[in-house]
Amino acid sequence: MIKSWMIIGGVAILVALGANLIQPSDRKWFKRLQRPRWLTFEAAIPVIWSVIFICGAWSAYIVWETNPGTTSTWLLMSLYLILEIAIVAYTPVMFRLRSLQAGTIIGGTGFIIGLILILAVLPVSSWAALLLVPFLLWSPIGTYTTWQMQSLNPQDA
Repeated sequence: MIKSWMIIGGVAILVALGANLIQPSDRKWFKRLQRPRWLTFEAAIPVIWSVIFICGAWSAYIVWETNPGTTSTWLLMSLYLILEIAIVAYTPVMFRLRSLQAGTIIGGTGFIIGLILILAVLPVSSWAALLLVPFLLWSPIGTYTTWQMQSLNPQDA
């Protein structure tokens, strides 16, 4: 029998693979952009996002196992999926449009979805809500960084 954590993890990995829908020219565009001087942790960003995705999947697993198969749980799973799609859309959409403003908008939208999700999950499980906190802490940092990059790269805003 397939376990719920396998399905949740599999869906999370499949959606996360969407971040790879970028062309080499898109990657070159982003690499040439100026960054804020205080952005010294860029190499750690993939690790940070990996931790955030693991915490999100673990949170979804806790919620599912609390009330498996109920309508309210399916709605929460949908919200988890919408949040992950918003998170993953940041890179390919911003790169394809070559627009830092698009990245800022997606980042801000993701934060709002994450806030709604954490408030919806809190009554179900405080642990599941707590596992979403890393996203709520990191999302504004990433969004602010992208917003700052707009002023450093006005031709790509």
